[in-house]
Amino acid sequence: MSYLIPIVLISTFTISVIKKINLFDSLVEGISEAVKLTIQLIPYLCAVFIAIELLRVSGASELIAKVVSPIFTYLGIPKELIELLVIRPLSGSGSIAMLENIYKTYGADSYVGLCASVIMGSTETIFYVSAVYFSVTEDKKTGVAVAISLIATFIGAVVACALCRFIT
Repeated sequence: MSYLIPIVLISTFTISVIKKINLFDSLVEGISEAVKLTIQLIPYLCAVFIAIELLRVSGASELIAKVVSPIFTYLGIPKELIELLVIRPLSGSGSIAMLENIYKTYGADSYVGLCASVIMGSTETIFYVSAVYFSVTEDKKTGVAVAISLIATFIGAVVACALCRFIT
């Protein structure tokens, strides 16, 4: 595994020599495009971060968790994980902080800790990824993609908790 990076670098250099591509100019062009992309992403990311902070500070994430608690509990998702499932699509760092709190409170090897670990490992910060992806594509219709991602995350959480039930 430690040889992977040198192999990629040597292969890139060799292919550029064979195809007579100026490697330095290609590198500079790639960096230039990356900087443009980063600048293009800033408004989208700011909007997502502001929305996340507003949800957290206003207590809306806790309210949402309380409202959906009966449904999630019925489907086998522990009530201790509901706020994690609400925050996870929005904030990676916020959900990691919640995961740490779950570990401290219930233990990493508990049923709740195992479910939280699987949920964290199998889900993504949907709104962040959508903001990044849709900021650089021609298609700006995010509704269907976000809805499908949220449904898949929910189904994955139900399945994860069901599978963790067999492990413990």
